[in-house]
Amino acid sequence: MRNIFIIARRDLRAQFNSPVAYVVLGGTMLLLGYLFFLAPHMAVGGTAVGGFWEIDRATMDQMFTYLPVLMSLFVIPAVTMRSLAAEKGSGTLELLITMPVKDSEVILGKYVAACAMVMVLLAATLLYPLAMFWFPWKLGPLDWGPVFAGYLGCVFLGCAAVGVGLMFSSLTESDVVAFFLTTGTFALLYALGWLASTVHGGFGDAVDFISFQARYQSFARGLIDTRALVYFLSVTILCLLVSFRSLESRRWS
Repeated sequence: MRNIFIIARRDLRAQFNSPVAYVVLGGTMLLLGYLFFLAPHMAVGGTAVGGFWEIDRATMDQMFTYLPVLMSLFVIPAVTMRSLAAEKGSGTLELLITMPVKDSEVILGKYVAACAMVMVLLAATLLYPLAMFWFPWKLGPLDWGPVFAGYLGCVFLGCAAVGVGLMFSSLTESDVVAFFLTTGTFALLYALGWLASTVHGGFGDAVDFISFQARYQSFARGLIDTRALVYFLSVTILCLLVSFRSLESRRWS
């Protein structure tokens, strides 16, 4: 455990020593704020409604609609792309794996660091409900149950998505390639999830089974789905195993 946290602290420090972390976190908060407060969206029935100030309801539903999309398509690819790919390209990975640390400790350390970045983002987004419903605006009582469910879903989705990003980073020596592979995968999954919502039958059921979007929907509605939690955990473990095998094969090549 000590080696895991040493590697995680090293990676996390490297993230905040570069402008990447600040651009990713700041840009995501600004874009999320725009989408939540101002951007119109489609309500049930296909009618367009405005942002938070126009729906006249004390709800965070719209934030939890956009937050996992921004995490998957922007934040997590940017955070994980350099985890292993950049170290391969610069040659520092060889130095790291020759140290007295296990391959599994390297993978888990980098995974913990990337997850910590995602948790920092989620903690920052808490400023929105706290500012609106607690201080300074005090817009009224908020049902914190659905908010908790939404954040729980974001945590598990984020951890699974970090596993996917780390897996792609372990398979290439280019952080740019790792970024686009991760972004492209999640874009495809979200596109298939949207397509599946319009199609009934075997195809729709198959896409719902693998789509992050479909698995997250219950959390966005304020429900905790244990099947979705198991799915996200399974994806995380599978991707970490692939990353471990990729790193292990490099050691013996």
